[in-house]
Amino acid sequence: MLTSAAVKAQARRLGFDLCGVAPATGMPELGRIHDWVARGYHGEMRYLERSADVRADVTRFLPGARSVVMTATNYFAGADPTPGPVPSVARYARGEDYHLVLQERLDALLAWMQEATDRPFDAALFVDKHWVQERVVAAYAGLGWIGKHSLLINPDLGSWVLLAGIATTLPLTPDVLVADQCGACTLCIDACPTGAIVGEREVDARRCISYLTIEKDGVLDSREKAAVAGHLFGCDVCQEVCPWNLAPAVTTDAAWQPRAGREAPDAAELWQRPDDRLHDFIEGSPLTHASMAQVRRNLALAIGVSGDASAREVLNRPGRGVKNAAFSADAPAVRDAVAWAAKR
Repeated sequence: MLTSAAVKAQARRLGFDLCGVAPATGMPELGRIHDWVARGYHGEMRYLERSADVRADVTRFLPGARSVVMTATNYFAGADPTPGPVPSVARYARGEDYHLVLQERLDALLAWMQEATDRPFDAALFVDKHWVQERVVAAYAGLGWIGKHSLLINPDLGSWVLLAGIATTLPLTPDVLVADQCGACTLCIDACPTGAIVGEREVDARRCISYLTIEKDGVLDSREKAAVAGHLFGCDVCQEVCPWNLAPAVTTDAAWQPRAGREAPDAAELWQRPDDRLHDFIEGSPLTHASMAQVRRNLALAIGVSGDASAREVLNRPGRGVKNAAFSADAPAVRDAVAWAAKR
């Protein structure tokens, strides 16, 4: 018989730092997504409206599901350069695309599970882009608790973890819940630059810098420009101030080590690249989930707050001024960002 202990041991051999098992049912917190969407906190992420019913019930993601194998992978690759880079790239996006890396490891885990038992079963994998609320399920799998910033916190790894899992019809033994250990701390709420954490464990995505840099397309209003300036992709502020991340474990996994200057990107140098070479910078990483125009827009805003007066000339020369080298700079959102940055 395939046991939870055996699955966990194999998950660790495949490169997952943590593995636990949650029941596929009996997680009432999943249903809160309906209220969250009703408040409009999802902003322009219409796919969350369309998938809310499935996200509220794992058995709608996989009919007949009885268990969920949840994994967590540490992606903290070491301290930032001092002072912090401008523009910043969220830590999870500095290495390889976690969607692809974790999908491959889950595929291997599922293949092993299928070989390890003669019992037929159905299964479905999920890595962020699929219709499962990973953090809630991970908490029920005993991997940690959901912090006030709405991210999973593990007592050993903090919140620098990537979540992925396998829903299955196998009846695996579930793990025990971990007690909430945030206490009276509100550092993450207090530190959020835009006040996006509107309540404990509740984020208004429309204010979140991660949402604004990645999910929101088009022209940003003046408040949003000021919030995004200095961030190329994502935001780690709420995690950086969390006491559970004061002395995080550092991963040596090659997949999560910073690539091609993503740890401390040079906004002016990137801005002057033609589109094809700018694509080289983001290729193979989560940054590809933003459009080229969004990347240009965010670069322009970062140049605007760089404090470098000579950058004004740089803004006038996307792709080093070569004709047709930087089509993405012609997007209305980019031209708007350039005008804002030039005034700064």
